[in-house]
Amino acid sequence: MHRRTFLGTLAGGLLAAPLAAEAQQPGKIYRIGFLSPQSAEDITPCLDAFRRGLREVGDLEGQNIAIVPRYADGRPDRLPGMATEFVRLNVDIILAMNNPATAAAKRATRTIPIVMMATEPVGQGFVASLARPGGNITGLSGQFAELGGKRFALLREALPKVSREPGRREEVRAIEDATRASGVQLQLLEVRSPNEIGSAFDSMIREGAGAAIVQGTSMLLSQRAQIGDHAVRHHLPAMCALREYVQAGCLMSYAVSLVDLCRRAAGVVHKVRTGAMPADLPVEQPTKFELVINLKTAKALGITIPPSLLQRADQVIE
Repeated sequence: MHRRTFLGTLAGGLLAAPLAAEAQQPGKIYRIGFLSPQSAEDITPCLDAFRRGLREVGDLEGQNIAIVPRYADGRPDRLPGMATEFVRLNVDIILAMNNPATAAAKRATRTIPIVMMATEPVGQGFVASLARPGGNITGLSGQFAELGGKRFALLREALPKVSREPGRREEVRAIEDATRASGVQLQLLEVRSPNEIGSAFDSMIREGAGAAIVQGTSMLLSQRAQIGDHAVRHHLPAMCALREYVQAGCLMSYAVSLVDLCRRAAGVVHKVRTGAMPADLPVEQPTKFELVINLKTAKALGITIPPSLLQRADQVIE
């Protein structure tokens, strides 16, 4: 049994030196650099959740908080320049929305506190440990890699007869661990640009793939409509990394709730803003996960989703 997937390359960086966050100053407006790998439209739900989280901890945009957003529009190569711009603007905190954004911010500054939303932050070299980050970075870990085995299990539950199927390297290792006992041979299909997505699906079909697992990189997320279209046209059920893919036509997703992480990121920003040292502020773990199923896509693919799986879904798109 073969597996195909999309693999995104993640940048790392050197561990930064510990710093004390600036203590709260009466009357000061704290500027938060919001560094997003996505477009303004795509990140709106998370940005709205972040604003909601700020209100929950008593921080009000326009009174004591100013959000300075920058959007890479699915092009990670733009993130370093944006991070450098935040340094020139002397923002008080940088909120980095994924691994490439965190890596860019880390390379740009060792002094401005960075609140990350990242996967495998220890393995990526962003922090020394989850309990004691040890530098100018803290935040939340999405734990996407640990979800690889669960995604595989859910896909097999939905498609028990699939014998050939075609995801970031950490997740690949998790899938390998989950499937080793069943003799699954895991293969990778790397996509570096939107122009390669169509040929990737063509390759899957030539190899006889019966399903696909799609990663949650910023570039692929920006191309989710194309991915959903190819998956349906190629009659290829796809287990994807985020609900946005399913809304665009992929069959299923199982993931950490990014909206919930963005809301909780406001609490971490508040702690740093009021004097907590990122070096000593533990990286928080996700608490909310969601399963989303697109029944419209299932019907187009001729798939019957087991009722037991539908009952466990957090959202069913019809």
